[in-house]
Amino acid sequence: MSTKELKEYSFNDVEKHKSAGLPFKWIIIDAKVYDVSRFANLHPGGAAVLLAKSIGESRVISHYARLQIGTIAGQVELVKPLAADALSTVPYAEPTWLSAGFHSPYYSESHRRFQKALRKFVSEVIAPEMEQCEQNGKRISQGVIDKMAEMNILAMRIGPGKHLKGRTLMGGVVKPEEFDYFHELIISFEYGRLGLRGSMDGLLSGGVIGLPPVLNYGTPELQARIVPDVLSGKKLICLAVSEAFAGSDVGGLQTTATLVQDGKGGKHWVVNGTKKWITNGTFADYFTTPCRVEKEDGKDGGYVVLLIQRGDGVETRPVKTSYSATAGTAFVMFDNVEVGLENTIGEVGDGMRVILSNFNHERWMIVCVSARTQRLIVEECLKWANQRIVFGKPLLSQAVVRAKIAGMMGRVEACQGWLESVTHQMNNMSYEDQSDKLAGQIALLKQFITRCGREIAEDATQIFGGRGITVTSPKLLCGAEDVMGDLGVRQAMKKIPKDARL
Repeated sequence: MSTKELKEYSFNDVEKHKSAGLPFKWIIIDAKVYDVSRFANLHPGGAAVLLAKSIGESRVISHYARLQIGTIAGQVELVKPLAADALSTVPYAEPTWLSAGFHSPYYSESHRRFQKALRKFVSEVIAPEMEQCEQNGKRISQGVIDKMAEMNILAMRIGPGKHLKGRTLMGGVVKPEEFDYFHELIISFEYGRLGLRGSMDGLLSGGVIGLPPVLNYGTPELQARIVPDVLSGKKLICLAVSEAFAGSDVGGLQTTATLVQDGKGGKHWVVNGTKKWITNGTFADYFTTPCRVEKEDGKDGGYVVLLIQRGDGVETRPVKTSYSATAGTAFVMFDNVEVGLENTIGEVGDGMRVILSNFNHERWMIVCVSARTQRLIVEECLKWANQRIVFGKPLLSQAVVRAKIAGMMGRVEACQGWLESVTHQMNNMSYEDQSDKLAGQIALLKQFITRCGREIAEDATQIFGGRGITVTSPKLLCGAEDVMGDLGVRQAMKKIPKDARL
């Protein structure tokens, strides 16, 4: 809200502000007085919507803060904006370990301090930026990247490890030696809480999946040259695995790397091929790229992972997706790209192991964000069903709606429990043990949580009706499924013949 002076008014004062053209000039929403005399006919839903008893979420109303001119004397607003680091008080809106009176064996005071500081940072710095990016489709600004790097969030998203040594994490809230996967889970949760489609990928998840191969398999020289710039946000990196003709079949990759003489007595790689659906690829400086080794004798040389720098022969084009342009999803073309041997990640012929071991952390990160976003959906459904009036009663008074929300609650709690169990195992296993023992667990976890996400989204769409399929909110066409089902049964009841009734 602007710093303009707000006055106090009585209900009579507001009543006086009517005109022939409009039934109102001023309106009251939750003890606040708004002057809508010039805005009413510009409202996307028309002037009549402003008079509706069910206005919508408080965060929607906040978009019109500039229209507020005062408050109602003696009245207290019911919906107050939460502090930037505040927890939601809606049941199931927060993970159990953050809810008053509940306990968990996984989280310490360090995690609680970290969560509080991170929520404040995300609310104040990241959320406004990402909301703009969702609208304009642009990538996150360098200014916000710099602030994230200053807090070492870019480094913490890679997980615990030697790359955190000597760094001041979140202003000193957590020490590098105590940072674990539950701290990283909290980062993903706070990102997921934004409820924005690009909140995971648009916030440089390319680095989360593109840098670990360098950290785990790159030479010390390669790490010294690349890692500092990436973790400081000066350079951006992505993982370039998927191909149009391979899809999920990583073993079917067709991009090739050939060793050739460089004319100086040495050798270098020449890379040819394409990659598709590469997150952050449109703006990345580096591409962590698995290639099929093409040998001179025509024999299969296995796979090798190379760090390819944007330059001659590297071209990227945006891929239009159904979720968010701010993720920078790209089609990448490599045309006779020369790559030095020093940019080889791991052993030649062992590239498949390098890539497959990297998938565990990537999939775990995805399910973290998904699990938290699902919890946000449950929160919004509870609030909406409580305020939405249908057939003269709150939507929540309908047993079928309560049953639907009960199923949603059960799913988010099941997701949370399994996710925390796997995260605990990650904290107590080496990177190699995780690759050996947790690959199947994490794959099943991803399958379960993403399936729950689809079911929760479908249920939420039914609960929100038309608001569930519109970008700006205030229709499922011709009625929600539950309403249609109830209508069908009631009509059938009327048609039951009397001689068939007991």
